[in-house]
Amino acid sequence: MEFLTTRDELRTIYKTPRPTDGSIRKELKALDGHCRSFIGKSPFVLIGSSDGAGNADVTPKGDKPGFTAILDNSTIAIPDRPGNNRLDTLENIIRNPSVGLLFLIPGMNETLRINGDARITVDATLRERLAVDGKEPLSVVVVTVKAAYMHCAKAFMRSDLWKPETWYDRATLPTLGQIIRDQLALAESAGEIDRELDDDYRQTMW
Repeated sequence: MEFLTTRDELRTIYKTPRPTDGSIRKELKALDGHCRSFIGKSPFVLIGSSDGAGNADVTPKGDKPGFTAILDNSTIAIPDRPGNNRLDTLENIIRNPSVGLLFLIPGMNETLRINGDARITVDATLRERLAVDGKEPLSVVVVTVKAAYMHCAKAFMRSDLWKPETWYDRATLPTLGQIIRDQLALAESAGEIDRELDDDYRQTMW
């Protein structure tokens, strides 16, 4: 198959309708009241990053609503909770600070997109501020906002993402233990792996 390789080729395909004036002007250079409110109500954000050499990654971050701290109208802070220690996003940020964020609120089809530059800090005061039950994040991703704007609902409307009646019955899908066992050809049973995962979830959520 053939692929588009230039911006002109792309715009030839997407020539109508052109971006509206509103879709261009909606991009803000700092957070306004609506952005701040959205972040304060969001329990979930996706972080897109790249190492600058063509290797990209998207990782989810989630916690109770308001887990992302708003330091000022141009700066937000996202705690790094315990995970698998691959550190894909953090290592990318060290190499290339550019990130894209997508904030979600369950049941709301519109999302908030933020593009900016990220840095990693272990500042004691900020880590203490973002602690849960006395457990501080090992590090915090601080993002300087360069662009913020609301994204329309079409993708969520098409997917019926928030409609439980469209969801698969979880019992018909493989467990993570089954998937890991098959992908890594492990001798352990899926049940054993699932129990280990459950223990890890209980002990290291924060």
